[in-house]
Amino acid sequence: MYNNSPSGDTLLILLLSLVLIAFFIACIVAVAEIYVKAGKPWWTSLIPFYSLYILLKIIGRPGWWILLYFIPFANIVVQLINAIDLAKVFGRSVAFGVIGLWLFSLIGYLILGFGKSKYVGPTNTTTAAATQTPVAPTLPPQTPNAPTPTV
Repeated sequence: MYNNSPSGDTLLILLLSLVLIAFFIACIVAVAEIYVKAGKPWWTSLIPFYSLYILLKIIGRPGWWILLYFIPFANIVVQLINAIDLAKVFGRSVAFGVIGLWLFSLIGYLILGFGKSKYVGPTNTTTAAATQTPVAPTLPPQTPNAPTPTV
């Protein structure tokens, strides 16, 4: 004699599975929203490797950095640097990059995607200094035929 009614354990597992699926869908949408805030199409966040390439462009890193993800132990350091850079391009602190985006990335991406953070762009000091034009000193306007003061 078998009981065909679902047990409490089965319902609990089903409920937890639905909650986790909803959470991961929210995370996918949050990452897509991060890409949209940075001016990139949302669908680029869904394509493996290409999304990482676009993320490197969003944070101002060269595209060849994607190769560093294939080097053991170096990929951990690169991921940390990229998390800090992602926090900076959205006007957040280094602490948010380390704690929110590197250690607790699911929560950090939800905060960036659905929060009030605005994309400010990468601040690369070498290119910013190279593109600035020198400013000439301004002199007060001279009036013609004005008497010169004598001391």
